[in-house]
Amino acid sequence: MRRVILVLAVVLLALAALGLVAAWHDRLPVAPGAWLESSGLEPRFETVEGHRLRYVRLGRGPAVVLVHGFGSSLYTWKDVLSALYPAHDVIALDLPGFGESDLPADLSFEELPAAVLGLMDRLGLERAALVGNSMGGAVVAVVAAERPERVNALVLIDAAGFNLAPEDQPALVRLAISPVAGLLERLPGKRLVVERALREVFHDERHLTDERLAEYLAGARRPGGFAARRSLLLSLDGRSEVVKQRLSRIQAPTLVVWGREDRWVPLARADLFVGAIPNARKVVLESCGHMPQEEKPGEVGELLREILAPPGIETEEATSARGRRGSPGPSGPWGSAGARGR
Repeated sequence: MRRVILVLAVVLLALAALGLVAAWHDRLPVAPGAWLESSGLEPRFETVEGHRLRYVRLGRGPAVVLVHGFGSSLYTWKDVLSALYPAHDVIALDLPGFGESDLPADLSFEELPAAVLGLMDRLGLERAALVGNSMGGAVVAVVAAERPERVNALVLIDAAGFNLAPEDQPALVRLAISPVAGLLERLPGKRLVVERALREVFHDERHLTDERLAEYLAGARRPGGFAARRSLLLSLDGRSEVVKQRLSRIQAPTLVVWGREDRWVPLARADLFVGAIPNARKVVLESCGHMPQEEKPGEVGELLREILAPPGIETEEATSARGRRGSPGPSGPWGSAGARGR
């Protein structure tokens, strides 16, 4: 009996030690949100459809709304903002369930396009260009299909839409609807999951910086986040057909941008979007994974300036971009210039 008790004590001590190590590992490597202050950006909040949404807004000119993907936040557009703000009114938001927006436990996919349109209404934007990555691509595609009079241009970046069924989701995304999800919310170990996900979405793992890890880990650590995302993923079942049926109704000029090495949404899906959306064209970025706006922000910025330029006017950057799609563009903090934003 004593031996059994001793063994149990040793096991419990070992588990406690592992828990302490995991909790220590889950610490944030740097303070999240520091990039906003260094960029001269002030986060703002609006209540839309009953959800408090965080967003940033900067610049003057035609409006552009940037929509992130699953598990992400407005941080994903950090290095693209500098390419747009001088000539555009740029808005990047956290969708419900992500970033620092509300985390409703009963979140459904239908609430995401409504959040985008609702924020546009709150900010007085009659029309805007919409840009979405991953799940955000499916969101803005639905907005463009259902409310074509509100959308000037559409950019889909490694977009979801043809893969919304749970069985078509990446394994780490499906983890959010598994029984393990509840344990992940209560127990340490979130950093391991976040690091693994970032390694999968980037072609070049050098993009796994302390700042980036802190931003994504902070979102994963928010109480209630797993419940909101589980509810959202469960609501996606059967939505692929709904999204696909709407694509033919899109009227806005559409650019489909894809990273050739995307391991979460294969390049073949880009052709499905181009085939389904009238007047859509495709650009493939080499040596790039699932989030080109973070891995190739300079090239993405040039592409956005090109499609957002007024008809008949082509920017110098867009002209030169045609001959150098493989070259690296500017990235990183861009100082206090953003302070001119609203």
